[in-house]
Amino acid sequence: MDLNRKQQMAIFLTVVLTVYILTNLYLWFKGRRALSGAGISTAWYNAIFIALASSFVIGKFLEHSYSSVFTDIVNVIGGFWMAFMLYGFLAWLAADILLLIQKPFHLLPAEVIPSLRLWLFAGITSVTVILIIVGFINAVSPVTKRYTIEVSKKFETGSEPMRIVAVSDIHLGSIIRKRSMRHLSEMISNEKPDMVLFLGDLLDGSIGPVLRGDLLSYLRIPEPRYGTWAITGNHEYMSDLGKSIPYIESKGIRVLKDEVIALGNGVQIIGRLDRTAINTPGSSRKTLGKLLAEADTAAPVILLDHQPYDLSALSSTPVDLQLSGHTHNGQMWPLNLITKSMFELSHGYRVFGKTHVIVSSGFGIWGPRMRLGTRPEILSITLKGKSE
Repeated sequence: MDLNRKQQMAIFLTVVLTVYILTNLYLWFKGRRALSGAGISTAWYNAIFIALASSFVIGKFLEHSYSSVFTDIVNVIGGFWMAFMLYGFLAWLAADILLLIQKPFHLLPAEVIPSLRLWLFAGITSVTVILIIVGFINAVSPVTKRYTIEVSKKFETGSEPMRIVAVSDIHLGSIIRKRSMRHLSEMISNEKPDMVLFLGDLLDGSIGPVLRGDLLSYLRIPEPRYGTWAITGNHEYMSDLGKSIPYIESKGIRVLKDEVIALGNGVQIIGRLDRTAINTPGSSRKTLGKLLAEADTAAPVILLDHQPYDLSALSSTPVDLQLSGHTHNGQMWPLNLITKSMFELSHGYRVFGKTHVIVSSGFGIWGPRMRLGTRPEILSITLKGKSE
């Protein structure tokens, strides 16, 4: 039996919360054992650990029910704790495996194990904090990825190149706020684009922090010749689609909802609803075939689809360029290994048949304000039509 979106979300949250609790219990036990084995009181440790471990869940709950500066701070702390969980778990797991391997061979005397655990606790904590600092610096240092793409179809206005800036996964909310939008505005303006595209997840999990700070008003860019367009991502559905879309459009950004629009130079833009629409009661998503039937496929066709699935199927379509995001390129190593296994193209550029595809790692973050093994980015694309 097919599950609707609420049922899928309930199952997903149950699994995530179970993993979250078990991982925290494992880390708490490792730290407590290391401290108590060295004769150090764990009362302060228990209190700090409980506060940090609960920050992410409390922050997300309060964000949806009571958005404030306090909830913003709790969400920031909770995000960094998620990163600490990931790298702390991996490090302790590796240490436990090594200790287990050496045990039959008695490579380490039993009397040194308690002090070794304390050193491991101090070392793992220190290295994880350093990784978080490095990841934070990386996350607040976005780059511009530039591509030049030539399609085999003509623009109506001739062969004049078209400059497109595309931005995915901003996740505007408790963590990505005013300063980030000012920086993004500067990056976009520097490219002098003919068109600006937002590829989904412009907003994060709750629209409350966005409305409270009117955060999208800090996106200040010159009006592009061919307009500013957006599509929905999965997070727009989490942040109340009925409020998200009107708010975005109130800032001069037109949200395409399974629509086809023709630009002044003949280029066709197809903006798809996110795949989340399929399992959302009262919503649906048109097939690509139906959307292409509404477009002039003799002209260059640009497809905007937040999640980069079914890319191989593009080779049999008249789509010239698809732009996607969603993956964050894993955001933090080794999660990028998971996204690489999930998607035909989890980041970067590839051609499927005659269709050029670019998947962006995104400008923002979800969870911890950090990136390791990937950079935040915007796309600057010079699109050239056939000259003859």
